Amino acid sequence: MVTNFQKAVCVFLSLCFFAVLAAAPGPYFLWDNVYRQLPLYCFVEKEARRIPEAEDPETTEKMIESNALYLAEGRQAEQIGEENIRYIEEESEEVQDGEAENEKAENGKTEKVQEETPGTVEEDEKSGPPEEDREEMPEKEKKESGEGRKEDGEKRQENDTEGEEGAGEKDGSDKIGENGRDDAGISDENEGVKAGEEAEEEAEGNLAEKAEEKAERDPAEKTEEKTSEGDVREGEKTTKKEAGEKAEEDPGENEKGTAEQDFSGEIVERPGKNPEIDLSSEALADYDYLLNQFYIVDSGTSASPELLSAERFLAADMTLQKDASVPQILIYHSHSQEEFADSREGEPEDTIVGVGNYLTELLTETYGYQVIHVTETFDIIDGEVDRSRAYDCAREYLDKVLEENPTVEVIIDLHRDGVPDDRHLVTEINGKPTAQVMFFNGISYTSSNGTVDYLPNPYIQDNLAFSFQLEYQSALYYPDFYRGIYLAGLRYNLHLRPRALLLEAGAQTNTIQEVKNAMEPFAEILDRVLSGAEQEGG
Repeated sequence: MVTNFQKAVCVFLSLCFFAVLAAAPGPYFLWDNVYRQLPLYCFVEKEARRIPEAEDPETTEKMIESNALYLAEGRQAEQIGEENIRYIEEESEEVQDGEAENEKAENGKTEKVQEETPGTVEEDEKSGPPEEDREEMPEKEKKESGEGRKEDGEKRQENDTEGEEGAGEKDGSDKIGENGRDDAGISDENEGVKAGEEAEEEAEGNLAEKAEEKAERDPAEKTEEKTSEGDVREGEKTTKKEAGEKAEEDPGENEKGTAEQDFSGEIVERPGKNPEIDLSSEALADYDYLLNQFYIVDSGTSASPELLSAERFLAADMTLQKDASVPQILIYHSHSQEEFADSREGEPEDTIVGVGNYLTELLTETYGYQVIHVTETFDIIDGEVDRSRAYDCAREYLDKVLEENPTVEVIIDLHRDGVPDDRHLVTEINGKPTAQVMFFNGISYTSSNGTVDYLPNPYIQDNLAFSFQLEYQSALYYPDFYRGIYLAGLRYNLHLRPRALLLEAGAQTNTIQEVKNAMEPFAEILDRVLSGAEQEGG
């Protein structure tokens, strides 16, 4: 029999239950997560979250790369949007200015005709001004009305070097210098701006007709308009060519090339300055400009404004007191088995070693340096190509050579790059198909671990200054020759001398002759740097 006391206890327990349920309903209604309330689980979860990032570098590196890619895409989209808006505003202003000028010309003509023949005013107002009195259509309106505007702002730098001190293999990568522009989108937006303005469209049509007639009368102007429709890069080359032709007629407007006599008695023609980018001290002082125009930064490292300074690099003394009686330059190949598109199997002359032979010949016979060319193999282990220890093996060998030849002040590790099979790194210099080159610097710093203490290099700033001065001279005289300076996170034996350089000449898709041709302008710019050629911007 249930007593009153038992009833009271039941009522009290029920009230307690409902009170707890009202105060903390989560653990009771979200049964899937009720285990999270257990003390043991809370402890385990807390300990798991305390694992430092340094113990999981792979995940950390992926996170850094993903974040960098996300930020880069966001910045690129923002820049494209800003450029589109600015372009539309400029086009709108040009249209308005053209309309105002046409109206002014029309009013002036009408007043003149009214003074001379008052009876024909109404007829003149209907017919408008004669064709020959209309203003010539601005260049941007020509592009908008007839031909459209194309702009190739992507400067793709395909990069790929193989191996570094046990774990430095990397794939080809691209450097994007400027943001491309969506021509179709710009055209649509321009049309939208003009859609409700009938008067502007009519004036624009008249200007287009005038432009077509003028183009028929002036073939040179038509050619110039076609040039502006194509790739911006090609337009720059055309402008450069026209400037060169003009300079031949008037030497005072452009610096002429110089002729020097080499050590073999032959006359060596030196080209005149012909830069395609702004090399003024003001431009080079801009860190973003410097980074975008000269450098390609590997995803595994980073380059701060403190690391890169064009003013400091150009002020560095990289000159060499030439002495042909002692060896001063050493050339070697960490990856001596690198071949080219038309290399013959088993023929050393068809590898990067053969290219080194030709560079040695140029520096010796044309420029008067004594050169040591090391042709030993460092990337074959047990009869197989193995580049995992190539830099270590090369360093051990070079230490002995440098000890025996302390007068060596310049060291060049000559490579060829590895790029996608559909990529051909070639330009034309002095009428010859010439492989493009890329300078390569290791800065002993990675994004994940910071300074790489086990790969010390006291000459990082000297190495950077040396490669920058070489690329600067390339930009002055052979602007299509260089691809950039690649910055990677390891050392690559550049600690052996202040003037140490790793050079990527062409790639596996180039022919042997194209890469050998590249050694001619490279030898020239190397001599310019070592002899202290002027470094004033164009």
